[in-house]
Amino acid sequence: MAPLSDLPRKKSAEPDRKFIEALARGLDVLRAFQPGDGFLGNLEIAQRTGLPRSSISRLTYTLTKLGYLTYSDRLEKYQLGSGVLALGYSFVSNLAIRQVAKPLMQDLANSTGTAVGLSDRDRLDMIFVEFCAAANVTTFRYEIGNRVSLATSGSGRAFLAALPQEEREYFYGHLEKRNSERWPKIKVGIEEAVASYKQRGFCSSFGDWNRDVNGVAVPLQLSQGRIYTFNAGGPAYRLSPEFLEEEVAPLLKNMVGNIEAMLIRY
Repeated sequence: MAPLSDLPRKKSAEPDRKFIEALARGLDVLRAFQPGDGFLGNLEIAQRTGLPRSSISRLTYTLTKLGYLTYSDRLEKYQLGSGVLALGYSFVSNLAIRQVAKPLMQDLANSTGTAVGLSDRDRLDMIFVEFCAAANVTTFRYEIGNRVSLATSGSGRAFLAALPQEEREYFYGHLEKRNSERWPKIKVGIEEAVASYKQRGFCSSFGDWNRDVNGVAVPLQLSQGRIYTFNAGGPAYRLSPEFLEEEVAPLLKNMVGNIEAMLIRY
C-alpha cells in the first residue's frame, strides 16, 4: 500500500498518544519552503502551514538553533539551512534505485534526445530524485529536488495509475481541494492516463502540466507498495505525441523493466 501519511494533515478526533505534535509541526515548517522561495517570514510560514503565528515563532527559533533554518537580521526572515541539505543529500545518495537507474536513464536520454527523470511523491507533488538529459538538450533541464504536479504531469499520473482504485480516490479528495474549479478537467486527464496505463503500460501528459512540454511516464512499484515513476519528455515543439508514444514509450517501458530486474538482484 502506498504511504499516505505525508499528505496534508488533519487532526484526528481520537488523540494518538504515540504521535508527537511538536515534531510534526516542525517538519511542517520545513515543508513550507519550496524551490525558489528564498527567505520566508513567520507570517508567510503561518499562512502556508495553517499554524498559529505564536507557534511558528518558537518553531523557527528552535529550527534555527539546530541548523535547519538560517535567519537574516536584515530581512527578518528565514531560509533553509545546511542541516536540511545534509538530510536531503543522505537520502538521495543512499537511494539504491537512483544508483541502478542513472546509467540506463542517461542511455535512454542520449538515444532519444529526451530528458529522463526519476521521481518520488512528496505530498501532492512529484519530486525529482534523479535527472538525465541528452547533450543537445539545453532548454529543458531540471535539478534534483525540482517538483512537478501530481495531478497533471506524466510522472504524477503514472503514480496515480499504479495505485489501487481505493487509494486513488483518497488522493482525488485532496487534489480536488487544491484545484477546485479545474478539478473536473484534471480528473478526466487522470482517468485517461489510468486507462492508457492499463492498455499500453504508460501514461502521458501532452501540454497538460505545461503547455510547452510533452512527456510519457511509467511507474515502478517496489516492495511494501513504494512507487517511483520514470518519465521521458521535453519541449513540445520538438517532441510530438506520436514520437513519444510510438518510439520513446516502448524504450522507457523496457528500461523500467530492466531496472526492476536489477533491483531484485541489488
